[in-house]
Amino acid sequence: MSDMNALEISHLTRTFKIGGMILGTKITAVDDICLSLPGDEPWILSIVGESGSGKTTLARMLLGLQLPSSGEVRLGGIALDELKDNKKRKSFRKNVQPIFQNPFSSFSARNRVDSYLFETALNFGIAPHRKAAEPVVEKALLSVGLSLAEVSGKYPNQFSGGELQRVSIARALITNPGIIIADEPVAMIDASLRMNIVNLFRKLKQEYRVSFVYITHDLSTAYYVSDYIMIMYRGNMIEFGRAQTILEHPGHPYTRLLLDSIPRVGLLWDNNMVLPDLDSKEYLLSGCKFSGRCPHATEDCRTQKPVWVSLGPEQRVYCRSPQIDNQA
Repeated sequence: MSDMNALEISHLTRTFKIGGMILGTKITAVDDICLSLPGDEPWILSIVGESGSGKTTLARMLLGLQLPSSGEVRLGGIALDELKDNKKRKSFRKNVQPIFQNPFSSFSARNRVDSYLFETALNFGIAPHRKAAEPVVEKALLSVGLSLAEVSGKYPNQFSGGELQRVSIARALITNPGIIIADEPVAMIDASLRMNIVNLFRKLKQEYRVSFVYITHDLSTAYYVSDYIMIMYRGNMIEFGRAQTILEHPGHPYTRLLLDSIPRVGLLWDNNMVLPDLDSKEYLLSGCKFSGRCPHATEDCRTQKPVWVSLGPEQRVYCRSPQIDNQA
């Protein structure tokens, strides 16, 4: 088994303090997450949740941009707490590449876009000089439906958001990574073009044998692209498993709420259905953070932490509801 695509998360936690140093409130943005995905085949893991669920904090920790308060992450066989070593940090950055939400913030308006592609190839030793890097850059651009001739000499403002996001993906591919972390990569792209980017992930997974961690609030694209899905709520991973299993037979009440919020052809929209707004008090609950909104919550749910319940070999749910026990 190759470790290049492997992901191991062990009791990963990140806390922040909001407000003053003395009277401030501690928020656990990512709370004791454990997860393991193999490295023998590439996969796409979608991490789904609303704003405030902790998914972007988790993405930043996976990229080594933010240190955990406790716990461990191993990506591609490298533990993130080993990244103080320069050689290991460079190896990690080569194997784990990011794609960020806003493509226009990824490129300086004063630099030509192709300069970033060549710098990536040269800085990571993919090619010894610019001339040798040209076929590498061209291959990456062709993989996302562009060419060096189309990109060369142009500045970011000469591209649409969708085109520039495809350049970002090409840049990530240049190092031939094992894993790409994509944080809301279609959020700032016109809705009519979002599936073009999502389709690219499926294509590139096989073409480059690369795994994706796809951070999104959009369950419809997650359903289409994913092998695995993790549902997050207020820092907790509340459901995890095979995408088809979860989305066809959702186990957690919150997952069902998310699915019911997606408009479907032939079904009337429920005007009374709303997703919860960010409420910092929910982070402080001693029991289930969803208990105040859950129609199946019991007193145990409100006072005791949820437990992991297996609903089958490819699905587990973080919940104490008797309804979940009846499904198991």
